Amino acid sequence: MSGPVYDRVALIGLGLIAGSMAHAMREKGLAREVVGHARSAETRAVAREIGLVDRVTECAAEAVEGADLIVLAVPVGAMEEVAREIAPRLKGGATVTDVGSVKKAVIDGVAPHLPEGVHFVPAHPLAGTEHSGPRSGFASLFRNRWCILVPNGADRAAVDRLADLWRGMGANVDEMDADHHDLVLAVTSHTPHLIAYTMVGVADDLRRVTDSEVIKYSAAGFRDFTRIAASDPTMWRDVFLTNKDATLEILGRFTEELFALQRAIRTGDGDHLHAYFTRTRAIRRGIIEAGQDTEAPDFGRAGVTR
Repeated sequence: MSGPVYDRVALIGLGLIAGSMAHAMREKGLAREVVGHARSAETRAVAREIGLVDRVTECAAEAVEGADLIVLAVPVGAMEEVAREIAPRLKGGATVTDVGSVKKAVIDGVAPHLPEGVHFVPAHPLAGTEHSGPRSGFASLFRNRWCILVPNGADRAAVDRLADLWRGMGANVDEMDADHHDLVLAVTSHTPHLIAYTMVGVADDLRRVTDSEVIKYSAAGFRDFTRIAASDPTMWRDVFLTNKDATLEILGRFTEELFALQRAIRTGDGDHLHAYFTRTRAIRRGIIEAGQDTEAPDFGRAGVTR
């Protein structure tokens, strides 16, 4: 790909994902100008200090003026309010997208406020770390990760153009409808996060295990729960409240599986446990073979390049 995909990109929200997009677009020359806005004055100040974007604005409506692409990178629960604020300032032919972990609630909240002639292409990059804020982004975050687009009847040229941007930032691109996306993410992301939060909470409640022991021996597995459970609490609160049905469905299935394992342990059914662990190990191998992780120690995290 040669030359910019968009002339002006407006990033509304300047955390990990938007910051990584800014770094990646600059590194690959994918936009002529990147404008940014964040609700927090402190975040705006840091973004200016580190030169995260070309220009930082005091309000979201100002940031979107003249922009060809507007990226909503705020918590899912805040997107409707942002859409309402920026709608009057959007130029005809612009594309609005988002990076939220839930899609149906975003479509329901954002789409009604966008004027005719503005394309809306929801998106979800399946990439991240436990860090947040304007200093947390890095250009390689999306490399060989998947970005799911939800065209939702949008203009095909607008969808393809957005796909070109994500590919330019190193991502693989797929498309699916909103309901299926939300179910898939309930399995692969939302429920695992809820389980991680729960496990860390359980450890905190077990007074027979001291805090020092939890920290000292965390490499036994607990450490990896804490990494996930360190994610942004506002974002995850909104995810669970807006993807309620799919998350509850998968949690119900998880509970059934957990009861079956409890029964196998109680009755000494080693065959069931061995067969179950063999099947789950094969899933792990599939993730590695797909290039979404490595077999290196530390779950591949030690070698992450920023």
